[in-house]
Amino acid sequence: MSDFHSQLKAYEGRPVGPPNPGPDAVNQAMIRHWCEAVGDDLPVYVDPEAAAASIHGEVVAPPTMLQAWIMRGLHGRAAAGNAQDELMRLLDSAGFTSVVATNCEQSYTRYLRLGDRVSVQSKIESVSEEKKTALGVGHFVTSRLTYTDGAGEVVGTMLFRILKFRPPARRESRPPRPRPAITKDSAFWFEAAKDHRLVIQRCASCGRLRHPPGPMCPACRSLEWDAQDASGRGHVYSFVVNHHPQVPAFDYPLVVALIELEEGTRLVSDLVGIEPADVVVGLPVQVEFVAVDDELTLPMFRPVGG
Repeated sequence: MSDFHSQLKAYEGRPVGPPNPGPDAVNQAMIRHWCEAVGDDLPVYVDPEAAAASIHGEVVAPPTMLQAWIMRGLHGRAAAGNAQDELMRLLDSAGFTSVVATNCEQSYTRYLRLGDRVSVQSKIESVSEEKKTALGVGHFVTSRLTYTDGAGEVVGTMLFRILKFRPPARRESRPPRPRPAITKDSAFWFEAAKDHRLVIQRCASCGRLRHPPGPMCPACRSLEWDAQDASGRGHVYSFVVNHHPQVPAFDYPLVVALIELEEGTRLVSDLVGIEPADVVVGLPVQVEFVAVDDELTLPMFRPVGG
């Protein structure tokens, strides 16, 4: 057993601190708020007459409220210097700085009744050896909480387990490129791009080419169409060099060009493989297909011979 693991195991069985009394006695107002919040409409919790006629003989609290009676509130603080704090600092010092709750098991000995005063005593039950999890390498810390009434009788227990783990190193990665709006009318164009084909929508009635794709021919109003493979050659018809505002998915300065294809249609695309200062209207270009992620391939253009 490593020295560090031995230090962790030394905390097993240690009480976290003195018993912690709840700030309020079991009361009808808190029960009502709880039942409204969780949607529990059992009459024995909120209706004195129904409760009096039940096996309980009076109003009782929902068992799942057990932990609510000892909560310290928004600004409450735990006693300083307890064993739990020491254990957490020891794990932090070894790099196990992240924490996540993994499971909670409650057992109930009896129903709580109006006027009961609940206290809780917590102890560290176990600290696991180093475990490899999907979140990272860490140690499971299990605590057992025992709830008692004003006479010291046990009314319930809770087993609570957390994982203190070492967070994985952050990877500096570029956010994904913004997704284009793909519709039923344009899906065929993006599918062709995945196959490294640049296509142009063509009216099946009059043969007119059109881009961007649409459901109807602007010339003859026909709804029938097919697609023609383009050569991928063309020239810069117009362009802009974008400096601001900057989107993290792109490199700047960003040259966005309007490309006129040999077939006569035009499309907007990134211009790559050239310094922004060297771009001119009329520059001959050739298509190049770029897989921007696992699902999206886009046609971009670079200078012919460049």
